[in-house]
Amino acid sequence: MPAPRRSSFVPAPAPDLDPAHDPGFAAAEERGDRARATIPEAQLGHPLSVNGGGEIRVGTASWTDPTTLRSGFYPRGTSTAEERLRFYASQFPVVEVDATYYALPERSTAKLWVERTPADFTFHVKAHALMTGQPTEVARLPRALIDELPSSVAKKKRIYAKDLPPALLDDVWGYFLDALEPLYDAGKLGGILLQFPRWFLPTPESKDILAECAMRLSNVPAAVEFRNHLWYATSHGNRDAARWTADMLRELGLSYVMVDGPQGLPSSVPPMVEVTNPRLAVVRLHGRRTATWEAEDVATVERYRYLYDGEELEEWVPRIAEASQGAERTVVLLNNCYGNYGTTNARELVSRLTAAMQPVG
Repeated sequence: MPAPRRSSFVPAPAPDLDPAHDPGFAAAEERGDRARATIPEAQLGHPLSVNGGGEIRVGTASWTDPTTLRSGFYPRGTSTAEERLRFYASQFPVVEVDATYYALPERSTAKLWVERTPADFTFHVKAHALMTGQPTEVARLPRALIDELPSSVAKKKRIYAKDLPPALLDDVWGYFLDALEPLYDAGKLGGILLQFPRWFLPTPESKDILAECAMRLSNVPAAVEFRNHLWYATSHGNRDAARWTADMLRELGLSYVMVDGPQGLPSSVPPMVEVTNPRLAVVRLHGRRTATWEAEDVATVERYRYLYDGEELEEWVPRIAEASQGAERTVVLLNNCYGNYGTTNARELVSRLTAAMQPVG
């Protein structure tokens, strides 16, 4: 296997982060290399399992972010989309597809993903913005859907699901699921991520929306991530908020997404362990860069510019182990995909888990 390429790009330090959490690509690569050296070669790209528990897959929430491409993660000569995905899949057994949030996927692309990855590799795909009540740019919709838009809606730059006739929203869901059929047929569609916005609150109407999502995704594991503290900080009858939220998802057959992220903000989610569907448990680690988490005037990638230190990762080892005892499959996704920070932390987490767990098979 070719040696990783050392990045010559040196990003300017983030003023709100200490060097331990923003050391630059070269320092992060050295940490990633040290972690990789502790992982048995036969274990790379494969799940782990806890004794008596389900499998654990660790990966990142992106493999093609522009900052990642110039960070040194990919070896010299790895320059095409096919080469990058094949290399990534040789290192990790799962990846999250984030691009589908911004633009509906294409069936031809999903076919290529199937061809370019090993038989047991899985993709977790983020639901399109319109599927979770968030805005999308009209220009990024497929032409077939744009042609169906009412003229008053087609003139807008951005639209919400509430702007669409019910039949057209059905078409959005249909387009999305049809495009992913190649992954589903190949057994590589690990699940759909429903990431709801801050304004999605714990109300009866929200539960109805979640029930509709569960119905539409009845054949595919679906996981829900909330981004408002009220799902955990209000009371519902005799149950505390967190218990009410977990019980609701359990009732609907949806997986709760366990989150690590900035705390003390309106969108903060506590790092609690909860398995609401025995088929799938999901953990997403976003980093802890508080200053940019809710800022509106920064690039999206800057929100996730945070390299976890060893102690912070160690906090999640027992939590992941606990989750895996209640789920057939536990997926851990590093969403701090600034440069090689996500891939480095993913390798470090695999190293820690490998020390305590046994490979599947």
